[in-house]
Amino acid sequence: MEEIIQAIEKMSVLDLVKLKEALEERFGVTAAAPVAFAAPGAAGAAAEAAPAEEKTEFQVMLSAIGDKKIQVIKVIRQITGLGLKEAKELVDSAPSVVKESATKEEAQRIKEQLEAEGASVELK
Repeated sequence: MEEIIQAIEKMSVLDLVKLKEALEERFGVTAAAPVAFAAPGAAGAAAEAAPAEEKTEFQVMLSAIGDKKIQVIKVIRQITGLGLKEAKELVDSAPSVVKESATKEEAQRIKEQLEAEGASVELK
């Protein structure tokens, strides 16, 4: 067990994302947070009483890199702290996840930085 943990600690963010996807595919599961379910009658009453919640966490997706690949790699390195090789792999594998669970402000800032260099970005 300790060997597996040590191997995971040495992996890049891009490799961890690929590992997560491979595990989900292999075992037919998703790595989503568990959701509590209310009783059917209570769900309707709660929906009427509370206004719709605004999304607080966003996933920043690099859709396309555009013409300025080197500048996009530099921005990815600044945002993620990845090394040159890992940042290049992330950019080359577009569409790819740049940042998971970003706040609305952080996601918007990342989007603006990447779009300033000609990249296409989606917030999910």
